[in-house]
Amino acid sequence: MTDSRAFLIVMDSVGIGGAPDAAEFFNDGLPDSGANTLAHIARACPLAMPNLDGLGLGAAVRLASGEAAPGLDARPQGLWGAATEVSRGKDTPSGHWEIAGVPVPWEWHYFPDTRPAFPPELTARIAQAAGTEGILGNEHASGTEVIARLGAEHLRGGWPICYTSADSVLQIAAHEQAFGLERLYRLCRDVAAMVHPLRVGRVIARPFTGAEGAFTRTANRRDYAIAPPGRTILDAAQAAGRVTHAIGKIGDIFSHRGIDRLHKGRSDADLAEHLLRLADEAEPGSLTFANFVEFDSLYGHRRDIKGYARALEWFDGVAGALMRRLRPGDLALFTADHGNDPSWHGTDHTRERVPVLGWGYGARAVGLVGFADIGASVAAHLGLPQVRPGRAFL
Repeated sequence: MTDSRAFLIVMDSVGIGGAPDAAEFFNDGLPDSGANTLAHIARACPLAMPNLDGLGLGAAVRLASGEAAPGLDARPQGLWGAATEVSRGKDTPSGHWEIAGVPVPWEWHYFPDTRPAFPPELTARIAQAAGTEGILGNEHASGTEVIARLGAEHLRGGWPICYTSADSVLQIAAHEQAFGLERLYRLCRDVAAMVHPLRVGRVIARPFTGAEGAFTRTANRRDYAIAPPGRTILDAAQAAGRVTHAIGKIGDIFSHRGIDRLHKGRSDADLAEHLLRLADEAEPGSLTFANFVEFDSLYGHRRDIKGYARALEWFDGVAGALMRRLRPGDLALFTADHGNDPSWHGTDHTRERVPVLGWGYGARAVGLVGFADIGASVAAHLGLPQVRPGRAFL
């Protein structure tokens, strides 16, 4: 068994434009063709990211989209390329599952952008599971906005706030103290069992605290996702006796399958501490799979270009610290799961290619690859049986 370790890091929503089918995906009624998360942020706020750009980030943007990202123009010193998704979604599970070797074999179910958004029979079943006479929301909405608007009514009547978006998702918000955190989790588990057979990808618990005019979402979010429909690199590594570490949302995204140790935190800063600690402590032959979500949740959906730029530069420092701690024979791959261009219309994800940046294999271009090739390459590095349908590019 190889002692080499692998670190697979997903920068949630850091797309680099150029998806060939972007015109088939829509945001606020307009196509995603032309969206480019990283290039458009850099155009508004030139970026200083010497560590990831040193691996080849700027070159990956140019390869994917033909656009330049101001400030990202270093000569690549690492493994670099761009990946294209085949799954018919621009969502978190689709991107992560395909990266891990399992393209989504079905079309997700999406709730219509109408009011109400949910069918009456589902609404009745949610209320029954909650022990209430009804639900609030029942619409496409921004989470922070819908909590600010309906939070006081939720406190008065106890009805859960249920909403959706352009993703295949049903989100349920409730006050941690007045409704109860464990009660919210139990409700979301029950609702997940109702909607997963419909191919709704996730039910998300969105707890909040505070009083009218000052409601705040907490870090106790929990995702209840459909299990991947095939064997992932996490499954393959665990079956081979390797220790698998999941940082952040990875446990929820993969329904906790194939995961030995889970490392959570209240913020990406907490997750960075876990990642750097594991660079020192992770076992020989182990796989560490991490998701850094705040690019997407705090800045992409909220269309905060300056905040996104600051987060990218902060994370570049984390990436540099990680690379300094890695050992000879280790592999670190940095990638993303979709785009979320904060300069774009609407507030939803954007269909884009993603960067593929690697430490541990020297300066080499891998060109345009598939999402599943990332997982296949991690498997090859760890000496695991091939995870199809991807092809290793190492």
